[in-house]
Amino acid sequence: MSLSDVDRQLLQRCLDREPRAWQDFVDRFVGLVVHVVNRTAMGRGLSMDESTRDDMVAEVFLVIIRHDFAVLRRFRRQCSLATYLTIVARRVVVRRLTAKAAVTGNRDPASLSNGHTNNGSANGHAAPTQVNGELQRIENAEEVEHLLLRLDPREASVVRMYHLEGKSYQEISQAVGVSENTIGPMLHRARAKMGRG
Repeated sequence: MSLSDVDRQLLQRCLDREPRAWQDFVDRFVGLVVHVVNRTAMGRGLSMDESTRDDMVAEVFLVIIRHDFAVLRRFRRQCSLATYLTIVARRVVVRRLTAKAAVTGNRDPASLSNGHTNNGSANGHAAPTQVNGELQRIENAEEVEHLLLRLDPREASVVRMYHLEGKSYQEISQAVGVSENTIGPMLHRARAKMGRG
């Protein structure tokens, strides 16, 4: 999906520091950021209280305005602004969870939100590599979105679910209707087609 004219104008208004531009930006995207924060936490089996969620949402917007809107200035406009902000928001949440785990010395990111977990693992703990793997998956997500155009629809769907939505092989196999063992090879072939394998 490409950048819409409405979002292009809103982006430029923010970069030009026009009156009310930032308020309009927040009004337009606060729902998206809240959704991303909730989904990212839920994907890790976290039960996040309202205060923690609000802190993370605020942190996402602080990251966006930091250093004279540096995050927005880096946006290459090769995908929709909502897609880009989804990537930014997820990155902020994952980094915050990782940083909290490092500070507390706690290897269980799920315990960072009032100790409630619901991730279905045998011991109730989310693996630390799960958070780090998520961070690696979304680092180049904007590039991935652009490169998806080189793939057939099924491959693009698998790549999108893994790299942009952070789904597991099991979730992808259920969604696409193929064996879980075929997801890795499909991703490898797709990366090769995109010039990244």
